[in-house]
Amino acid sequence: SNSSAESLDRLYPAVGSTKAPRKRTTSQCKSEPPLLRTSKRTIYTAGRPPWYNEHGTQSKEAFVIGLGGGSASGKTTVATMIIEALDVPWVVLLSMDSFYKVLTKQQQEQAASNDFNFDHPDAFDFDLIIATLKKLKQGKSVKIPIYDFTTHSRKKEWKTLYGANVIIFEGIMAFADKELLKLLDLKIFVDTDSDIRLVRRLRRDISERGRDIEGVIKQYNKFVKPAFDQYIQPTMRLADIVVPRGSGNTVAIDLIVQHVHSQLEERELSVRAALASAHQCHPLPQTLSVLKSTPQVRGMHTIIRNKETSRDEFIFYSKRLMRLLIEHALSLLPFQSCTVQTPQGQDYEGRTYSGKQITGVSILRAGETMEPALRAVCKDVRIGTILIQTNCNTGEPELHYLRLPKDISEDHVILMDCTVSTGAAAMMAVRVLLDHDVPEDKIFLLSLLMAEMGVHSVAYAFPRVKIITTAVDKKVNDLFRIIPGIGNFGDRYFGTDAPPDWSDDEDALST
Repeated sequence: SNSSAESLDRLYPAVGSTKAPRKRTTSQCKSEPPLLRTSKRTIYTAGRPPWYNEHGTQSKEAFVIGLGGGSASGKTTVATMIIEALDVPWVVLLSMDSFYKVLTKQQQEQAASNDFNFDHPDAFDFDLIIATLKKLKQGKSVKIPIYDFTTHSRKKEWKTLYGANVIIFEGIMAFADKELLKLLDLKIFVDTDSDIRLVRRLRRDISERGRDIEGVIKQYNKFVKPAFDQYIQPTMRLADIVVPRGSGNTVAIDLIVQHVHSQLEERELSVRAALASAHQCHPLPQTLSVLKSTPQVRGMHTIIRNKETSRDEFIFYSKRLMRLLIEHALSLLPFQSCTVQTPQGQDYEGRTYSGKQITGVSILRAGETMEPALRAVCKDVRIGTILIQTNCNTGEPELHYLRLPKDISEDHVILMDCTVSTGAAAMMAVRVLLDHDVPEDKIFLLSLLMAEMGVHSVAYAFPRVKIITTAVDKKVNDLFRIIPGIGNFGDRYFGTDAPPDWSDDEDALST
């Protein structure tokens, strides 16, 4: 098999092997802003800007590119070139190869002898493809099956995809289903000479999938070529763009990239500006729960708000407040009656948590300071993290990273951030949880200090999210700092310095 693959490589060199490696047009270093501005557009190179409006709902769906063409026509290579040329994060490449149907025992035997037709529409699970693509287009998190071409079966583990601003869906039958076609915003057909496709397929199946030349050619003549003539080539007429010669046609790829950039520009949003002018004169919402301002709580606030307080004292009294806040939040969880028997053999009518489990999610970096308090009162609690930073040029929050526990949709989620001013970062974090199917009424947003603007913003967009804090201040200044406020919590807690124009609820910027 190895010698066969080598001989094919000599006949048909790998695509792009003679080209110099592509140079990135932007810098990822910390001294540079995470975007590139040109005369015509803004290209985001790090974080994902808001994909929703001030109402918390998705304003426009993700842009879906369908890439069709024959087997080994270069669809994946074209897709990769588009992604590189776009230079935009949060682009998802979804391969139709992941969605082959689960084979029966008889079909497995046919596949082992190269007698099963993998190039027929019936070989694909179109229902799962359509359901997955719909969820991705709506901004939701999805699970993708992993297909093993050596054993012709799905693996037990699935991979998770999330955060698509642009979705590239590629496959030989990408245009073969009417419902699937409705989900594609741009349809591209990669047209490559049949001899080149055969050589590519031989090399790929021998070197990557452990097949022999005889089996590959048998499968090609019996299934691949007839399927192309009957099912694939006729769909070329449905394409918006036909790319002759595949990845070698750089002119066509450049045109595609320009079109996608224009679509992304239409999707740019200004959430923070909308929050600053919306629904701010209303009474505080009923979903807000403020820790009772006892002399003890008031005294701790006096200490942590005082600019002369030492870092050690700031940390100590902040931790005390966090513990009280967490305890207060847990009292708002759903409980049900239960009866237990005491050591004296007597029944005790008590209460027990009625949910499945509790998961904590911290908005980095300040939110992670609340994790020890949560762990101290919730045994074996699971913890997730979300990193959100404000783009220093646009003033908008951007999602940079997330790590959430599996099956979080079944939990009550304690979302933690130490201060919330405009609510922009908190809204983005809530939207991430909703996109992972966490019910809105199971999200508890906890913060030591909030501004009224932030409370209104979150409550207006997500009226079933419970908002819990130790205090609410009335004002936010022009730099989005809470007044009278607490200063930059993360810098005071960790002993770091921050630029003067960073707002209270964006402590993650210091990381």
